[in-house]
Amino acid sequence: MSFVGTEHVRWLAEPSLDRPVVVAAFTGWNDAGDAASSALTTMVESWGAEALAEIDPEAFTDFATVRPQIKLDAENKRSIVWPTVGVWSASLPGTDVILVLGPEPALRWRLFSEQIVGIAERFGATMSISLGALLADVPHSRPVQLIGNATDNGLVERFELERSQYEGPTGIVGVLQDALSTAGLPTASLWAAVPGYASQVPSPKAAMALVDRACSMIGTPAPLSRLASGAAEYEARVAALIGEDDDMAEYLHRLEQMADEQASPADDLTTADPVDPEQLMDEVEQFLRDQD
Repeated sequence: MSFVGTEHVRWLAEPSLDRPVVVAAFTGWNDAGDAASSALTTMVESWGAEALAEIDPEAFTDFATVRPQIKLDAENKRSIVWPTVGVWSASLPGTDVILVLGPEPALRWRLFSEQIVGIAERFGATMSISLGALLADVPHSRPVQLIGNATDNGLVERFELERSQYEGPTGIVGVLQDALSTAGLPTASLWAAVPGYASQVPSPKAAMALVDRACSMIGTPAPLSRLASGAAEYEARVAALIGEDDDMAEYLHRLEQMADEQASPADDLTTADPVDPEQLMDEVEQFLRDQD
């Protein structure tokens, strides 16, 4: 059976999925601290997701920017690994899922989004969640602040999300969310705030927050064990970097004071719902504008 918008999809399996939820993340612009891509990778690996499809990168990738890699096998035979967007599926307690992960495409975003829409329609998807991460003025030593937004009234009310009022530049996450919504699929977007002063340090703590919130929306247990030890190591690593710089230590202290004034005593130190949605939404919007 042929579906519109899947001409660049290479199918690898034909699973039987029941009303799956699509969860997508991309490396690059939307992935501060590798949080979104780490969250999606954790889902794929923890759930034993099976390869469903690949999206041919030829039409969508600037190979001078995201270069293919040469790999050697055990017999030193060379092969080229192309930067491909992969699609996996899994059947979980509560629901089935389709997981999308790969580099943000550089070209033909509308056509690329049509491929994801075609996959979602082929399997009768009922909801889509995109994951992203941004740099913000937040302390690494406090709960990860999340912002969740949607344009669908049902999702806003059901999951206590913010209604998106953003205007300005966007990435593939925003374009894909619009394409899926236009196709009639309820869509939501989750963003984790990553400390700007630790931008080069991968943040499993932010990835944990995204996994936890996404799974609560999906209705399935969150696979957090793979990220838990990394989150503790992350805090220790960033703390060691801060300890070597008195100015940064003072800056961190001010951020912690601001966060403590907003947070409730019951906040968990690994994940939390948005502490101040309006302020964090401002951070998201400014981050997007700064990337123009």
